[in-house]
Amino acid sequence: MSTGVFVTGTDTSVGKTLAACALLRALGGTGMAVSGYKPVAAGAELVDGFLRNDDAVWLQRCSSTRPEYDEVNPVALEAAIAPHIAAHDAAVELDLGRLVAAHQRLADKSDFVVTEGAGGWLVPLGDGLQFSDLAVALDVPVILVVGMRLGCLNHALLTAESIAGHGARLGGWIANTLEPGMTALAENLATLERGLAAPLIGSIPWLENRSMEERIDKARSVMNLDLFLQASRN
Repeated sequence: MSTGVFVTGTDTSVGKTLAACALLRALGGTGMAVSGYKPVAAGAELVDGFLRNDDAVWLQRCSSTRPEYDEVNPVALEAAIAPHIAAHDAAVELDLGRLVAAHQRLADKSDFVVTEGAGGWLVPLGDGLQFSDLAVALDVPVILVVGMRLGCLNHALLTAESIAGHGARLGGWIANTLEPGMTALAENLATLERGLAAPLIGSIPWLENRSMEERIDKARSVMNLDLFLQASRN
């Protein structure tokens, strides 16, 4: 039976893909069969006639099971806008059962699946459907990526409250520094450690002018894998 986590963020562009790829590389380095999963990706480009999203491509590259792109990202939407709007404009129905089934196909050939959401915890997928519903349906712990910048305390604590309110479990959190020289970074981290009822898995420093490979390698190096595995157990 596969295990896994659902990676969400305090907002869009806070480093969910970076964190998810770092976890995949760290787990894969132990010999585990690991797969990344990006159920819905809005913001894709045509490559050889097929829509491809950069985040999903990186998850595919970091998966030791060598999945096909469509396995990693079953729903790719061209417009870089909210997924439910992009899906509506493309006449694509985002069906919870389909997304859960696609996850199960990856899980069947993996020891561990790292699922990455889009935007934040409550991003809509359609009428009455949100990414939070998918996380709950998958029944895996949630890993929250906190973009460390002014305002992050409110965003992180509200997201954690909503995760609990939806009946999901916050397994751990990852801090990702989004700007150089953030004022009171250490104090903000300490406040979140006190306020979030889950362990800090890793704190990613500001990574300026680094390639994605270099950023993933650095992020991997600051992950506490033992703590993560403990946190990811249901």
